[in-house]
Amino acid sequence: MTTGTPASVSTHLLDTSAGRPAAGVAVRLAARAGRTADWRDLGGSTTDADGRCKDLPALPEDTTHVRLDFAVEPYFVTRQADARQDAPADRGGGAGAVFFPEVTVTFAVAPGEHYHVPLLLSPFGYSVYRGS
Repeated sequence: MTTGTPASVSTHLLDTSAGRPAAGVAVRLAARAGRTADWRDLGGSTTDADGRCKDLPALPEDTTHVRLDFAVEPYFVTRQADARQDAPADRGGGAGAVFFPEVTVTFAVAPGEHYHVPLLLSPFGYSVYRGS
């Protein structure tokens, strides 16, 4: 369905291991027009206190694929440092252990559709889905 209106994207991150939003995570947005086209970096944002990026750049009209790059390592390093101050016990990964230092999510889009892509995050796994 071609509407002349580009697709739009929003995202948020939830730290399922802590049961709260993941604030302060840098997110980059890239787009391409076709499976074999080069990626265009459109810019980025940082998650707010609710784990949301409310100011991601708009997608170009010809976008068919979107890539979100989440820099999660700094978030977990900071969170682990805070946890060590409160409870210095090693929880099994060693100090500073981050299994997924970054998460990249790539998906196809159609003109005129909105895509909300939540990332559920923990130190040793993640899940992503198309939300509403």
